[in-house]
Order: sequence, then structure tokens, then C-alpha cells
Amino acid sequence: MPRSSVEDTGRPLPATPEAAAVPPAPLVLEHDVLRSLLGAWALAACAPEETLAVEEHLGECGACADEARRLSEAVELLQRPEPLDLDPTLRTRVLQGCLDRRPPRIPVPEWAAPYDAETARLDALLQDFGDAEWHAPVRLRWFEGDEQTTRRTTVAGVIAHLLSVDGLVAVALGLDDPLTGERTTPAAPTPAARTEAYWRAAHFPPTRSVRVPWREQSHGIVRTAAFGGDGSGKLPVPYGEFELPLHEAMLDRAFECWVHAGDIAEAVDYPYNPPAAPHLHGMIELAARMLPEALAARRRAGLAAPSRTARHLVPAGEPGRSLRLEIEGSGGGEWLIPLDSPAALPSAAHEVAHVALDGTEFCQLAAGHVSPEEAAAGQDGDREAIRDVLFAAASLSRM
Repeated sequence: MPRSSVEDTGRPLPATPEAAAVPPAPLVLEHDVLRSLLGAWALAACAPEETLAVEEHLGECGACADEARRLSEAVELLQRPEPLDLDPTLRTRVLQGCLDRRPPRIPVPEWAAPYDAETARLDALLQDFGDAEWHAPVRLRWFEGDEQTTRRTTVAGVIAHLLSVDGLVAVALGLDDPLTGERTTPAAPTPAARTEAYWRAAHFPPTRSVRVPWREQSHGIVRTAAFGGDGSGKLPVPYGEFELPLHEAMLDRAFECWVHAGDIAEAVDYPYNPPAAPHLHGMIELAARMLPEALAARRRAGLAAPSRTARHLVPAGEPGRSLRLEIEGSGGGEWLIPLDSPAALPSAAHEVAHVALDGTEFCQLAAGHVSPEEAAAGQDGDREAIRDVLFAAASLSRM
């Protein structure tokens, strides 16, 4: 029989239709077996056939459906939640974006921005605290002489401490002193004395109610600084044994707010990020500028080795021996620290030592949270000079 001819058109042959996918038939399993699979089903760990069998069974068995719902809710609790901490620069970037579109009628001075940011971050941490968190124990740490000193308080006690010491800035700006409620000379001149006075005056240990006056005072400080403009940054703020111009005192208060926010976060087992890099840089720079006087104070107290040029003092404004302080990471930089006199001119040509530290580590040292022996990541040169400067950094700390 002759074969029939087929014309070759050059076109591709039509695709052969594939058979429709046939869903797998559900497994036929006993009730006890299906019940035992509920945990794996909630974790999405069943085979496809098992998943189909369990889900068909859940539509028929109310008891298993309730158990599956409870297991699903438990799995949701076990899943790692997204971190609640925001990028510390987010608030600054959002505000900057708003201000670029519509500048404020009365801008916050640049030197007040770190305090504004750090008090806002701490307030955000506190807003969801319950009574248990407010009474969580906190250990304050600082250096006196060459020894670390500690004091136990609570989260509420820390906020009372910040309220008391921030009152020094408030009074300098003409606001009420939180210790007296009046616009007078501070009732207690030093930060430690003010804190002790506030704690003693309270009939009961501080509670969550201290948050409101602390936050109102921080708002008042920023608002008053904004109305005063950049010129108010030179107002003196007395700290008892010394004083700082307002623009430096605001940096100091921002630094302490961040440090104690970290103490609080540690007490409630919550992560807390460092400040934004520009703000952190300002805090580190302030501490570096305070080191020469801190070193001189330790020498006067007999806690540091006498200057090697004590017999031939370096005249004010003349170059003298210097230590290069290198701060790495966010907010870092390099500073030359005069070793022989606060009035001496730091000089790279007279550099005798070099210390390298991470920025956060240096701040922890200046806050009295780590010892000088534990802080330095890299050291080179005159060991005595290095030791003296590291202990001078720790001496910047206080309650």
C-alpha cells in the first residue's frame, strides 16, 4: 500500500499538548497519625501529600483545627522578630529632609542637636517600659582616682540623675532648677551632690513618673537654646569644681544621656546603638580637648608621673611633648595631646607616643565603664605617657 505523501512546509510541528497535572491523591491516615503531624504542619515541614491530608482533616475535625491554630500561633512567637531599633541617623535625616523643604523660623543651634537627638532616643526607649522595667536594677560606674566606683540604682533612678544634672544647664539658661523649682543658683553645685540631694528628697524611690519632668526639662533646654541662637553657646555652666561654656555643656549632657541610655538598655537586655557619627565625633573631640587639663589635675593630685620637663616648663604656646590619639571607626579622627602642660602647643615633631582606640571603646573609657588597661587597641612609644593619658581619660567620668 503506497505511503501517503506529506507536504513539507518548513514550519515547526505543533507542540504536543501535555497532560494536565493531576493533583496527588490525599493519603488515607488514621486520626492519631494526622494529629501527630500537626506540629510539623505548623512548621511547614510536612511532605506535600501529608500537608494535603492534614488540611483536609482540619476541615472535618474541630479539635484538630483548634490544636493547629494554637500551634500556628506558637510558631509565630518563635520566629525572630524584626529589630525595633532604628538607624540612629534616621531622625536626623528625616528632620533634615523636612527642614530642606521648609526651614524653621527658629532653628536649633548645631551644638544643641546632639542633646536633642540623644534625649529623643532615650525617651523612645522608655515609652513602652512597664513597672518591672522602671524598677530594674542599674549599676552606675565611674572612676575616682585609679579605681572604678559603682553605685546601684534603678532605671527610674538613672532618669532622676539625668534630670538633676541637666538642671545645671537649665538654670544657666534661666529655667527652673528641678531641685528647688525656682530660677536660682543651683541648690547643689556638683553633679554627684545634685543627684544625691534629689534622691534623698524623694519620700520613695523614683518611679516612672520621673519621665515627664525629665522630658519637659529637656524640651525646655532645647527650645530655650534655640531662642537664644548661636550666641548663647558661650554662657557659662558651672559644674562645681569647673565650668563649661554652654555649647560644650550640651555636648557633655548628650554624651551622658547616651551612656546612661546604654546602662538602661543593658539592664533590660535591649540593644542600643551609638549616636550618629557627627554627634559622636563632637563628643570625642570634647573629651580629647579636656584631656590635657585632666592630666594636669592628676599630676597635682599625685596620681600621675611628674612631667619630664617639670624643671624646664614649656612656655604657654610653645611646642612640647605630645601623644597622638587616633580614634577609629564612626565619629573618629586624630588629636595631638600635649603632655607637659595644658598651655603647651601640641606638636607632631615632638610626638613621643601613639594610641589607637575604637570610637565606642574610647567613649566607654571616658565614661568609666572600662578600665584603661582594657581599652587600648594599639600602643606605641612612651609607656608612661600612654598610661597617664588613658587614666586621664577615665578620670573624665563621674556619677
